[in-house]
Amino acid sequence: MSGFGRAACVALQGLAGVGVQIEVHASSGLPRVHIVGLPDRAVQQAQHRTWSAIARAGLTPPHGKTVINLTPASLPKAGTHFDLAMGIAVLRAMRVVPPDDGETALLGELGLDGRLRPVAGTLPLARAAAEAGMTRVVVPTASVDEASLVAGVRVLGVPSLAHAAALLGAELDPEPVEPVPAAAPVPRTHADLDLADVVGNRDAVEALEIAAAGSHHLLMVGPPGAGKTMLAMRLPGILPPLTEQEALEVASLRSLAGEPPPSTLDVLPPFEHPHHSATAVSLVGGGSGTIRPGAAARATHGVLFLDEAPEFPRTVLDMLRQPLESGTITIHRAAGVATFPARFQLLLAANPCPCGLFGSGDCTCPPQQRRRYFSRLSGPLLDRVDLQVRVDRVLPGADGARRSSAEATARVADARARAARRLAGTQWRAMGHVPGPWLRRNLPLGRELLQPLEQAVERGALTMRGLDRAVRVAWTMADLDGDDGPSRTHVGRALALRKGIPA
Repeated sequence: MSGFGRAACVALQGLAGVGVQIEVHASSGLPRVHIVGLPDRAVQQAQHRTWSAIARAGLTPPHGKTVINLTPASLPKAGTHFDLAMGIAVLRAMRVVPPDDGETALLGELGLDGRLRPVAGTLPLARAAAEAGMTRVVVPTASVDEASLVAGVRVLGVPSLAHAAALLGAELDPEPVEPVPAAAPVPRTHADLDLADVVGNRDAVEALEIAAAGSHHLLMVGPPGAGKTMLAMRLPGILPPLTEQEALEVASLRSLAGEPPPSTLDVLPPFEHPHHSATAVSLVGGGSGTIRPGAAARATHGVLFLDEAPEFPRTVLDMLRQPLESGTITIHRAAGVATFPARFQLLLAANPCPCGLFGSGDCTCPPQQRRRYFSRLSGPLLDRVDLQVRVDRVLPGADGARRSSAEATARVADARARAARRLAGTQWRAMGHVPGPWLRRNLPLGRELLQPLEQAVERGALTMRGLDRAVRVAWTMADLDGDDGPSRTHVGRALALRKGIPA
């Protein structure tokens, strides 16, 4: 006896998805299962999970030759989320489940007991299914809230393969089972921090506001205990809230990375803080099987904070140069190519020398050692950092006059609104995103204002890229001050912050 069944699923390439049809042909012959269509090990091992789940549903799996084809066959397939679709396709080949119109995507991993388990990337998978024209998505019960964040698609949750088969028309009366629970959401440690906690260091607080107002990259250099990490963790709290589309993209990246997603969209910009022992794969993404996003991609629309930046391997840091310019990360592997968004603010913190006391205490590091230590931050990387500020150690009795996060947020929002009106009709929302050619063509500054910057270029203290970045910072300062354009004072301050770290 032979039979044919089909079910729909989705394969991911980065955040982009491609519709996948799973075809099953069950026929007489030697009892063997062939899975074709460039499956990885997880997909190949789905045979054992699927056959066990079918048996747990009270049915007899096919005993003859079974061919499972994942089409398009030229696209690599990776992950355990194909399990449910493969199980339903087998049941359709057995004539247990009636065929459908191909508008229902089936996503979920099967356990040997037949229960469905949530998988990483459910949110981007559901988004890809909706973009592929599918109107329904069947997911594990634990993934219903996550998949429901996608508009325009009906989400149905089931606890087991038997319940999924019954939902799709099988004449089964599945026994009640306890659904596999969802993992607890990861707490956001930077959600309730206030800028008013910072005492002193007015220059650093001002630089933080400028960075937030214009989406500029920032380097803070100072001795241990000066408050660099304290400042960095308060940057997301003064950034504008995410739009719905940005929040959905951030949640999709976190889901793809395997983090438990929230039940509702979080509009607080993300904050990624990798340790300095991070590898290139953990920072920019990759992997030998499924290509996962790294910290730089997960920081999209938020902040990537690298504490003790000179302690990172230089080759790892230099991998950030391309995404800082393009706003995307493209990862090439033998199994395929994946592209992730990477429009983040880079925030670097560093000690001025190995002992950390240069310029503020009894430093024991010889000059050559200090230069070698700080040179781990390459010139091309620092050339892409708009603001460089010294953070001094706070002394007892320091000035307690502070600015709260609420006050800073209001100033940043006003500055962003002025920039948005100026950039109306373009794809950019902040001055830090504007490319140099467009800036020079549409927002030219007078010769008198550009003179200090051009002189710095002639002296070799500034590159042409650095000149453009200093001009963008000057525009952001003018927006914070409520002015119509940069003044000579703004340009001078921008130049000073551009080269504000003593060698």
